Amino acid sequence: MSRFLKYAVCPLVHGTLALSLFSGCGSGRPAGVESEPIAPVQAPFPFPRLERPAIPDRWLDIREYGAVEGKKVTASIRKAFEAAGQKGGGHVVIPPGKWLTGGIQLENNTALYVSRGAELLFSQDPTDYLPAVFSRHEDIECFKYSAFIYANGKTNIAVEGAGTLNGQGKPWWDWKTSKSDSEKELYAMAEGGIPVEKRIFDGTNGRALRPAFFQPMNCRNVLVEGVTFKYGAFWTITPTYCENVIVRRVRIQTEGEYGHAPNGDGVDPSSCRNVLIEHCEFDTGDDCIAIKAGRDADGLRVNRPTENVVIRHCRGLQGHGGIVLGSETSGSIRNVFAHDCEFSGTDRVVRLKSARGRGGVLENMWFRDMRGDRIEKEALHLNLLYTGTRYPEKPVDRTTPVFRNLHFANITITNGKGYGIEILGLPEMPVEDVTFDSVRIEGMKGIHCVDARRIHLDAISISAPSRPAIALEDVAEFSVGRCAVEGGQVVRVDGSRSRDITLPGSLSPVLLGTGVSPEAVRTRP
Repeated sequence: MSRFLKYAVCPLVHGTLALSLFSGCGSGRPAGVESEPIAPVQAPFPFPRLERPAIPDRWLDIREYGAVEGKKVTASIRKAFEAAGQKGGGHVVIPPGKWLTGGIQLENNTALYVSRGAELLFSQDPTDYLPAVFSRHEDIECFKYSAFIYANGKTNIAVEGAGTLNGQGKPWWDWKTSKSDSEKELYAMAEGGIPVEKRIFDGTNGRALRPAFFQPMNCRNVLVEGVTFKYGAFWTITPTYCENVIVRRVRIQTEGEYGHAPNGDGVDPSSCRNVLIEHCEFDTGDDCIAIKAGRDADGLRVNRPTENVVIRHCRGLQGHGGIVLGSETSGSIRNVFAHDCEFSGTDRVVRLKSARGRGGVLENMWFRDMRGDRIEKEALHLNLLYTGTRYPEKPVDRTTPVFRNLHFANITITNGKGYGIEILGLPEMPVEDVTFDSVRIEGMKGIHCVDARRIHLDAISISAPSRPAIALEDVAEFSVGRCAVEGGQVVRVDGSRSRDITLPGSLSPVLLGTGVSPEAVRTRP
């Protein structure tokens, strides 16, 4: 049983779901208690009232289409979806038991419903995911093996229930190294402007890329609710170019009994609009939630942002990052609100990452009421140096990424092993307009800030043995309100471009590095 979620959810009527006590769904509509409403969203930006997709109250058991447990049921699932589509939509039901399938494609107004007690196992034979379909791989457009569950250009689709989707992905994982030349070739094709229809990675000529688990492309009104995803081949839930997406009460495990899943991300919305992710649990081999918007030249060509994303009441047991934005930022990411989340044992709590060459603007983001325990690296990490080095400084152009207007409030970090807060801008493009309010840092290191401007901290508590507790380099218009730091030398300022730094007297004395003007720092009572 999940270490966090102690209940399951099950759809009832018209694509809605309910807290349910029933033990399975045969043909016909399942019985259960009344549906659980989705709580309204109150975000600091306009956000629509998202509703579950309007899927007809029609239930098609795959056994009615020839499915037999112990045999591959791909054809039966396909026939059930075709029948549902012909009737105007409905729920294709996976009943209790273990069922082996190849790729599944959703139709308009349909749901894949996985019953409690059902485990849908996905074939480990790559040919079961052919022909190749239009996809994004690491946010570069191409044609590759179909996602285990796929849709393109559909409206009102869902994956729901209380059962398990098992990707059996371990045989795919060594493709990360054994077929790494395929990824390099994709990157080169994108940089060289090779047309997308010629970027084919379906095993022909040895070129092959791992499929995602669930990848709806160009879809509207998408729901994932209640199910457990285990051990996919690549990213798990990655809606791409979609609008109105809800992911809720989902558990994702890509780390565990079979080892570490490379690129085993949890939920990765890419160039999407209006996304709600809530009440989810992550035990992942990579990022828990990673918001993306296209990579490098290909992402700049497509130029489609991700905007209006709300994340609430989620928990992560491990992963590279809890809530991550980037590093694929080329189309820009804006309007993100995350609150009431907890992460334990992840590398980071919140991580924004990009690099020269990616481009894009990350702006208008709020993170509040969050906790992180046993965080392995930088807990709150804003990094424009994800690849490359700080110098030499480069001219600003459309490939220069931008971070601005970012806000963190009421965040507690305990047992941290890295910096509580680290900001790494670029000399030519500092991170700007960032606030931290009511942040408590307990761990090995305090705050590190390089190439940033207009940064404000208030009600900050730092308990960390590493000194200085606050290290600044080439930082301008940096101010600290209330701040409590336990013991020893507190602040060091380096960099000839450091200026207009305002600190409370309690943080004195301040150590100034070579080249820092004595007027760069002023203290107040």
